[in-house]
Amino acid sequence: MSKVVFDSNIFISSIVYGGKPRKVFELVIEGKIELYISKEILEEVEDVLQRPKFKYPSQMIDLVITEIQNISKIVIPRKKINYIKDDPEDNMILECAVGSKADYIVTGDEHLLNIKKYKNIQILNAADFLGKIKL
Repeated sequence: MSKVVFDSNIFISSIVYGGKPRKVFELVIEGKIELYISKEILEEVEDVLQRPKFKYPSQMIDLVITEIQNISKIVIPRKKINYIKDDPEDNMILECAVGSKADYIVTGDEHLLNIKKYKNIQILNAADFLGKIKL
């Protein structure tokens, strides 16, 4: 089974907009891929959902975060990575992926997508991941 790390934008897109990110998220719910997440990624998802433009009540945000925790394996990255200089926050995605020995990172973030591969971890957008994954 493939091990995957989602960037926070995949969670947000899945919840708010649907589309391909939601299809990728459904693979986790169906038990077809293993999702790994760090505390830092989870906090970023929560912070974004709290933004006024989404208008989510705090109870709903708490429920979403709990559900993500329930279907994910929490990783505590052991090593700091400083690979992405233009947006250092994106390094937390690499840290989680390395810490979990992930096969893939799924993201919509150009800083990550431009790397294409970090160590043995392929970095893909949701559409490319859906086309590549063998279930």
